[in-house]
Amino acid sequence: MENSTEIVFVLQGLNGTMTNKRAYFALTLLAYICTILVNLTLIVTVTLEKTLHEPMFIFLCNLCVNGIFGASTFYPKILVDLSSDWSVISYEACLAQMFVIYSYTFCEMTTLTVMAYDRYVAICKPLNYHSIMTPRKVMKLLLFTWLLSICESVIGMALVARLPLCGFNIEKLYCTNWAVIKLSCVDTTINNIYGYTLTFSHISQAVLILISYVNIIKASVRSQEQRNKFMQTCLPHLITLINFFIALVFDIMYARYGSRNRLHALRNFMSLEYLVVPPLLNPLIYGLKLKQIRRRIFRICSRKIDALK
Repeated sequence: MENSTEIVFVLQGLNGTMTNKRAYFALTLLAYICTILVNLTLIVTVTLEKTLHEPMFIFLCNLCVNGIFGASTFYPKILVDLSSDWSVISYEACLAQMFVIYSYTFCEMTTLTVMAYDRYVAICKPLNYHSIMTPRKVMKLLLFTWLLSICESVIGMALVARLPLCGFNIEKLYCTNWAVIKLSCVDTTINNIYGYTLTFSHISQAVLILISYVNIIKASVRSQEQRNKFMQTCLPHLITLINFFIALVFDIMYARYGSRNRLHALRNFMSLEYLVVPPLLNPLIYGLKLKQIRRRIFRICSRKIDALK
């Protein structure tokens, strides 16, 4: 397979769903529509309401933009596969899908880290919050989140694209680095080293988040006001964080060390969980838990209903 332009990968993750494709198609389409709607609702609410133009809500808005970014890469392709007899993808489309999915993943992790830092400053250093989290710093953190994620993904794609391949069957519903690397005919030590480097880097982010929350919890027990702030703003972030990391770690560990012949359905579900659940669940958690957003959404909906009468 020397000419990469002629390579077509066969995605084998749907082999067990051949008889239920219509039902899966309907559920997948519904999930995609709901994901787009709930994220757009929160983005529009934060954008239109000037009182929500604060660092926490801006970072939350970025999380929703990233959720749409990741979902719009995965859902359209899986919908096409469910409506056809074959699940195939070209070499170039596979690399593009890997780039966007990994950019989404890295951006999600980095955004959650930035949000933990924001909550740490808000609760542990409330008097200095506005002098620390200035609009200029918020913009720098947003640029850092996206630039770091894109750079990590570009390097990963470049390391994968250089590999000659000896196979074309990918045992997943979508393209991933490790699925393609397993098809390589040559030594992949450099790819492995880079993968471990990324793993260490993002584990370091998880440690920073843990340290932030240890300090946040210590500060929260000092007063009822701080406890209320923790329950309103930190608890949704904590739920989002735990859900995302558990699914991601499971998928990474199973991709590297799991058996190909066991727990196929569970493996498919968990490999999709971090792509499907966070983009759908995050805006719902924050929208229902944060009273500032909840009130604005109800107010906007009330205005629309009154305008229609």
